[in-house]
Amino acid sequence: MDKLVISGGNPLVGRVKISGAKNAALPLMAATLLTRGKNRLANVPNLRDVRTMGRLLTTLGAKVNTRTDRIYIDTGGADGDEAPYELVKTMRASVLVLGPLVARRGVARVSLPGGCAIGERPIDQHLKGLEAMGCKVKLEGGYVLAEAKRLKGADIAMDLVTVTGTENLVMAACLAKGTSIIRNAAREPEVVDLCNALSEAGAEIRGAGTGTITIQGVKELAPLDHRVMPDRIEAGTYMAAAGITRGELTIVDAPLEHLTSVVGKLKEAGIRFQPTPKGLVVSARRAPRPVSIITGPYPGFPTDLQAQLMALMCLNSGSAVFQETIFENRFMHVSELRRLGAEIEVTGSTAVVKGVRGLKGAQVMATDLRASACLVLAALAAEGETHISRVYHLDRGYESIDQKLTSAGATVRREAEAGP
Repeated sequence: MDKLVISGGNPLVGRVKISGAKNAALPLMAATLLTRGKNRLANVPNLRDVRTMGRLLTTLGAKVNTRTDRIYIDTGGADGDEAPYELVKTMRASVLVLGPLVARRGVARVSLPGGCAIGERPIDQHLKGLEAMGCKVKLEGGYVLAEAKRLKGADIAMDLVTVTGTENLVMAACLAKGTSIIRNAAREPEVVDLCNALSEAGAEIRGAGTGTITIQGVKELAPLDHRVMPDRIEAGTYMAAAGITRGELTIVDAPLEHLTSVVGKLKEAGIRFQPTPKGLVVSARRAPRPVSIITGPYPGFPTDLQAQLMALMCLNSGSAVFQETIFENRFMHVSELRRLGAEIEVTGSTAVVKGVRGLKGAQVMATDLRASACLVLAALAAEGETHISRVYHLDRGYESIDQKLTSAGATVRREAEAGP
């Protein structure tokens, strides 16, 4: 197991290129199971979760080959129907194979993903939608067993907004007989990217990016040939990194159209943005002004950037208030930020961050993916050396983050952690 050792105090100056979005690549990889043939996905990030999804597809009979940022997935022999616990337990997004397997194979046996460090994320909305489409679903031995000769179009009203639930049902509906309507659908750009790729392959989808998505089922889809969208969460993380180090970063391929709420808050905090032919220049020269944040489904402020903005606000010139509305346990990074000298009080789903003059290096532990990024940002601004353990979380969602930061002037090294 690795850890990162960061010597803080250096303003980040340089160029960072944003990778493809993990949260777009994973459903696209699952969607290849709707096809029978050779699929090609470009701009795919080299991440632990992507490799896990590749292993899952291989278990199902697909042939997966990776070349730099491209993945070739041949589903001609993908006749398996079981997503085993050993893989699903390591990555919740594995549940995205459920809809495609039922739609194309007529049967699926997928391990329940359970909860995670940031809270419970049940799949009841996935199952409710599949049952409305005529699927017989039962739970047995920790697995979802789903069967349907052919799914039928249905009018599905989601009880709550769920990104993976929307994606699973959209994929299932593509090969269902008749028309499906998904109401209260997730509007996230990654959902739109999936719908665009499916449409390019022959699916008939209307309303992607709105709260109502309509899908007219077709008999078959052509293999996917699609370029994954840039990662808006990675882009937001590096924007915050420029702010917390009072540096100047040129961020290439930042999907600004998907970051309106984030850029608005960062500008409110005093961070400057300047578009250039080579990318977006993000800079800061002084302590950020306090801003208050309420997370919400897209187009609201993303919960996946709450921890990173909290790191930035640790050095604000007053007090900032954070309200988390998506996950019930997403302030686990607070105790670790306190170890670096942050002053944060948490009451239920609200955190109040009182700005301090500076942070000091310490030994801290990452608890989840975005908490890991939060601790990296805080360490970049802290005086002295910070040791961040359990960075395998970080490797699930940030491609080559230590190399990217080092190229921009940070002092970061990766070391093997000593055993107990």
